[in-house]
Amino acid sequence: MRDRLYRQLPSVDRLLRADALADVPRAVVVEAARQVLAALREAIAAGDVQALPDVTLAVAERAAALRTQRLRGVINATGVVLHTNLGRAPFCPEAARAVADVAAGYSNTELRLADGRRGGRLDGVRGPLRILTGCQDAIAVNNNAAAVMLVLTALAQGREVVVSRGELVEIGGSFRVPDVMALSGARLVEVGTTNRTRAADFERAVGPETALIMRVHPSNFRITGFTERPTTVQLAGLGVPLVEDLGSGALFPGFGEEPVIADVLADGAALVCFSGDKLLGGPQAGVIAGDAALVRACRRHPLYRALRLDKLGLAALEATLRVALEGDPDRLPALRMMHQDVGPQALALADALRAQGLSVAVEDDVGYSGGGALPGEGLPTKVVAIRGCDPDALARRLRLGDPPVVARVARDAVLLDPRTVLPGQTEALIRAVLLARRALTGDVDHSEPQDRSEP
Repeated sequence: MRDRLYRQLPSVDRLLRADALADVPRAVVVEAARQVLAALREAIAAGDVQALPDVTLAVAERAAALRTQRLRGVINATGVVLHTNLGRAPFCPEAARAVADVAAGYSNTELRLADGRRGGRLDGVRGPLRILTGCQDAIAVNNNAAAVMLVLTALAQGREVVVSRGELVEIGGSFRVPDVMALSGARLVEVGTTNRTRAADFERAVGPETALIMRVHPSNFRITGFTERPTTVQLAGLGVPLVEDLGSGALFPGFGEEPVIADVLADGAALVCFSGDKLLGGPQAGVIAGDAALVRACRRHPLYRALRLDKLGLAALEATLRVALEGDPDRLPALRMMHQDVGPQALALADALRAQGLSVAVEDDVGYSGGGALPGEGLPTKVVAIRGCDPDALARRLRLGDPPVVARVARDAVLLDPRTVLPGQTEALIRAVLLARRALTGDVDHSEPQDRSEP
């Protein structure tokens, strides 16, 4: 039987001549055909196929998938605000408009409009960063890992950097502090112990070859119990530039134990590095701020050009910083989500789903900031729990919908946390739930949500 099935497989050339694929670009048909035929050969070899499906239709479906934009907007119903897999912080409207304006045509990325001469691509972000953080100067690169790498390479290559053993962490996959140190050419000097490091440990380690002291903020880990960690003030007084990797980058107070960037610089840190898409609430970026001479050395290093932000990132970062200058963190969606009471939204969402015939429950739960920010600090929340069908299957249907909805599965239910559902997305979320549930169970009669509001 296997030989017969193999012989029935059409060739790529035959598929290219199929009328159903005539309007599909040749290169796409070739790739789709190769993928479909390879999968069928594997299934035949495994004995999983008794009769061939419509191969032309399978190739057409695969070609359609290849031509579909992979990166697309989703509804985040997980309650994880800075969800790394979902792009972390959503932009504020001002940042979204700035990106659209710059992306749609030309921009003055490196042009001074006043005199028509070449300008600095960082001019739009340096001023706001000086005001917000009190730094002397600042630059931005494409993420915080890049910022740390640039600082170490530009300021400590071939020299020593002193770090507490309790801060030699791995952050975000393979980003390990010792490995980054080695790649930069700096020599790591470990001091203290995992749980207790004192200022005296750093002081004894500082010598003629010491270029920097580095302090790594525990953005996505916690050491609890019998611990000790020197302060910024203590380390800044040891006669060597102190660099603080703040990770999350809080411009405003009120986020647990996260240090405020301006306070760290005021306490004596020579440089700080932090992310743009965490507690700053903006685009992916890494900011280096602090002493003007040290920032200038980073800016002039050849590595900077490889790591610099493009015009879209610069537009989004500048717009986000200008919103932050207004002093209202709730204007930045990610920051607003972390503080809001979601109880009323959960009740309203549950009522809307019940009005469409679904049986749901509002339950207490815990969300998270995510993205390596505020580790171990949950966000008390209310979720809408959907039961009565396979929760994994329902969650998958939601992800494959239009728009895709990403939810959590727990307690034998699909949990929808309205904390991370953006304004204007609620009706689309309800529609997606109805369609996904009906596709699985057939017990919902409405193809579209019915308007139950008063005229």
